[in-house]
Amino acid sequence: MSAQQTARLWPIAIPLLLLEAALVVIWSSGFIGARFTIEHAPAMLVVFWRSLLFVLLLAPWALPRLRHTSPATLLRHAGIGLLAMGGYLAGVVQGIALGVPAGLAALLADLLPIGVALLGVLVFQQRLGWRTWLGLLIGLTGVVLVTSDALAWGDAPLWVYGLPLLGMFSLAIATLWQKRTKATASLDLLGNLWLQCCICCVPFALLAAMDSSLMPVPSGGFALSVLWTSISTMGGYGLYWLCLKRSTPTRVASVLYLSPALTLVWAWAMFGEPLSWLMGLGTVISGLGIWLVIRNEPRQNDDGRASANPSSTTVKAACRG
Repeated sequence: MSAQQTARLWPIAIPLLLLEAALVVIWSSGFIGARFTIEHAPAMLVVFWRSLLFVLLLAPWALPRLRHTSPATLLRHAGIGLLAMGGYLAGVVQGIALGVPAGLAALLADLLPIGVALLGVLVFQQRLGWRTWLGLLIGLTGVVLVTSDALAWGDAPLWVYGLPLLGMFSLAIATLWQKRTKATASLDLLGNLWLQCCICCVPFALLAAMDSSLMPVPSGGFALSVLWTSISTMGGYGLYWLCLKRSTPTRVASVLYLSPALTLVWAWAMFGEPLSWLMGLGTVISGLGIWLVIRNEPRQNDDGRASANPSSTTVKAACRG
């Protein structure tokens, strides 16, 4: 078996539930990284340097993977990256920077499963069963309970509250676009992340320059912030795309209902923030909603077709080369 085939097989060999659990852990760590970041430097400056360093350090490995890729494929994945990384992070981070309370911004971003489901039905005429919708609503109820103590209405202009919501829809559109991309027009994970991060350096630089200089802050806190967000963002998006290749957009997005609860556990462990019984109750309710979605959303192959045993099918296809 060639090295290329081995690289294609290793994500398939990992159970989907394990990938989803890792996704929740890494995704939630990103919010804690953002919390840590604002104490040391402007958030968009850290995001810009995280993206730039990722692009520079991994260019020797990523560029050869993209050398023979068609311009149409490169443009497609660049567009997905602008929406998934640029639109989502800019919407949430700038919303908070302009006065939206962090708890409310996080709740608006956590509407992602509903946004993915609505866009899938309205734009792509996808069909979702009533049990899936029930699971999504139950999961959202749990998220509201988990974050209820952190919710507040700030003094920002009304239009600013739409930024986190626009960021959520940006990621939802990117999710559906990525899922509908044919396997023959897809990039491998490293090439995909590198290209998306590269294209997002431009808007991140513009947003960072609006607030301050693009020069890095000479402090250990800034360096640690860049390192933390690099791991959480690249790991989070990498696992998100891997899970999306194995399942439906609605299921993958719904799993992130657990990220607010785990974020609060991170905050308790690192910053001593209190936990409450309401957070525990909300987590259980979110888990119930996710369970309903998982039971009623089939796994899918890369071409979007449902498959009862996708792992074995894809493994055999990869072995055939």
